[in-house]
Amino acid sequence: MFDLTDHVSVVTGGSRGIGLGLARGLVKAGARVAVWARDLGALDRAVAELGDRAVGVVCDVADEASVARAASKTLGATGHVDSVFANAGTSGGVDFPDLDLATWDEMMSVNVTGTLLPLRVLTRHMIDRGAGGSIVVTSSIGATHGLPVAPHYSASKAAQLGLVKALAVKLARHSIRVNAICPGWVATDLTAPQQNHEGFVQALESRVPMRRWGTPEDFEGIAVYLASPASSFMTGTEIVIDGGYSAY
Repeated sequence: MFDLTDHVSVVTGGSRGIGLGLARGLVKAGARVAVWARDLGALDRAVAELGDRAVGVVCDVADEASVARAASKTLGATGHVDSVFANAGTSGGVDFPDLDLATWDEMMSVNVTGTLLPLRVLTRHMIDRGAGGSIVVTSSIGATHGLPVAPHYSASKAAQLGLVKALAVKLARHSIRVNAICPGWVATDLTAPQQNHEGFVQALESRVPMRRWGTPEDFEGIAVYLASPASSFMTGTEIVIDGGYSAY
């Protein structure tokens, strides 16, 4: 049920953090993975770790031409795509109402447009191929929990959830499943400032029932489940992976 031999996945933002965890799980289950990322150095390191079932593709997910080139290169290398993990994103803190439009636009460009563009081009391929597929969007518990220092981030993550719901309904007729994963606080490069703040770490670890930060490894299993036939009747769902934060 969890064998992904002959399965091909695309993972955007897959060179580090949660994206690399997703890619690692897929490769362990036998899939071939096209890792899309902007940073060539990080991309090379990720592919070296993942091995010969991985291919690195340089891509800026917020740039339409870059996404088109990445899709073409991926399909040329793999022949087809069975699942897409739209994971690339950014974060950041900002005061409100001092949030300026340029900061807002940058967040929306990466997190929302950068989700839409890869899904749009690769969904066309999935529909034309007629073999169904799986789409997974990395949102955040910030979509539903108030983050007072990151309203633009929360808004972008909530927008992703709206897109997931709409696409789940639209694409079901093509046997394409669309789901979201909503991580809590995960130890990655994006959360490095918080990890280095002793007071924040103490407060967080007392707030999370499992008493620890999440790790990229915590996302390996969910990647395999959502890519595999095991999730064949699951679509339009938000899967929270936060160590119990949302339940407490």
